Amino acid sequence: MRDLEILMNPSKLVKHLKKPAREFTKYDIIKFIDDHGIEMLNFRYVGEDGKLKTLNFVITSKDYLESILSTGERVDGSSLFSYIEADFSDLYVIPRFRTAFVNPFTEHPTLDILCSFYTKNGKPLESAPEYILKKAQLKFTEDTGYTFKAMGELEYYLISEINDLYSENDQRGYHSAAPFSNWENLRVEALQIIAQCGGKIKYGHSEVGNFTTETHIYEQHEIEFIPVNAEEAVEQLIISKWILRMLGQKYGITISFAPKITVGKAGSGLHIHMMLEKDGKNYMADEVGLTNVAKRFIAGILDKAQSLTAFGNTIPTSYLRLVPHQEAPTMVCWGDSNRSVLVRVPLGWIAKTNMIKDVNPQEMGDVPYISGKQTVEFRAPDGSADLYHLMAGLILAAREGILDKDSLKRAEKLYMNINIFDEEHKDILNQLNALPTSCYESAKYLEKDSDFYQKDNIFPKGTIEGFIKKLKDYEDKDMSERLYNKKDEIKKVVNKYIHCM
Repeated sequence: MRDLEILMNPSKLVKHLKKPAREFTKYDIIKFIDDHGIEMLNFRYVGEDGKLKTLNFVITSKDYLESILSTGERVDGSSLFSYIEADFSDLYVIPRFRTAFVNPFTEHPTLDILCSFYTKNGKPLESAPEYILKKAQLKFTEDTGYTFKAMGELEYYLISEINDLYSENDQRGYHSAAPFSNWENLRVEALQIIAQCGGKIKYGHSEVGNFTTETHIYEQHEIEFIPVNAEEAVEQLIISKWILRMLGQKYGITISFAPKITVGKAGSGLHIHMMLEKDGKNYMADEVGLTNVAKRFIAGILDKAQSLTAFGNTIPTSYLRLVPHQEAPTMVCWGDSNRSVLVRVPLGWIAKTNMIKDVNPQEMGDVPYISGKQTVEFRAPDGSADLYHLMAGLILAAREGILDKDSLKRAEKLYMNINIFDEEHKDILNQLNALPTSCYESAKYLEKDSDFYQKDNIFPKGTIEGFIKKLKDYEDKDMSERLYNKKDEIKKVVNKYIHCM
């Protein structure tokens, strides 16, 4: 199995070093650089704004290279994080060797490595986004015995000049193919590059959203990943967003992960799929269906769903997407294969079937029972999500649900196998808690749950206060009402946040 993992891995480092990325050492990195004539090294890390930063090194000698990889480098923390004071701002950035990849866009051969932040005392920076997630994940496994795995559905719009040669019907772009999909080639190129940079991809396709104006085509696409360790899940999303934007620059088009491009058209979400694993086995489902631990897991997410929007829906236009009848959630509930709910249980190959043999009568042997693909999907987040903090929050919420003896009853009460927006279910809808309708409301829910996130020193107090201040500073409490039917003003707001996170 390990040999196949190496043989079929598109990463140039994995193939050359003949070992999985998780086993990379400093001397593996040096060997690859030496063997491939790599001329430059980039340290990459995420600041407060959620975007990848870069520190460039020209490799002048092996001694210098070994020094960089052994001790990291010093950066100005006050320029990366608003809550770090200038007089105590020096931080170290220390490379995580398993994240190394060949930069696909540089003129000179270059290797990039993601880094973690450390203080002057050589300790992890407690407020660093990647360390908050690491603390949450360690606490989750320590208390539950499970590994939390996750993946994201990365939706985005490509905005290009008009092309009338082939056109698709408005809001009917789901799984369109070239020539009716104008930018399938860019998506395929992105898939290949993301895989070479370490991303574990499930598939890519065009999405529902597509429309045209007098001058431009708006085309929605999606890239979905395979569940991995939560830290890796965040890393592959951040790197993928960077890759897509770099390709947009290459082709001279705009790529946006914004939750809403215009009112009345499909918005872009960033759904998070989650699962529990122990000893290599998925514990979300058995031969009967969803397990009790999975239901408790869901209950925990639902309990904290309103405050989780503070990390997953961080700009005013997030709340133009979270409206009824747009396949985006507005109420706190869950269900099977139901896109009107907040937490959806997608098809998971639970039933014993002979579909493959039915389609391929020549197929021999038994069809294996598969439950390892079962996940649950949190549908609220969008491209503005602060991914490290969102994932940490989801982990803490899931942990709470698993450990709470009463959570199974709450899960059963909030199960909805109906379209909650149908008029006939109005009474049920009115009994459910609603998601926030603005950043201001989201901040209020985070204030209410602040002690929960700060428990066990996972989220520092300053981090929570920073999110609350940022969300309140938008002053969007009544934005939806103020902008109702004012197309020009809505367009200004949308354009202001077109390049979120």
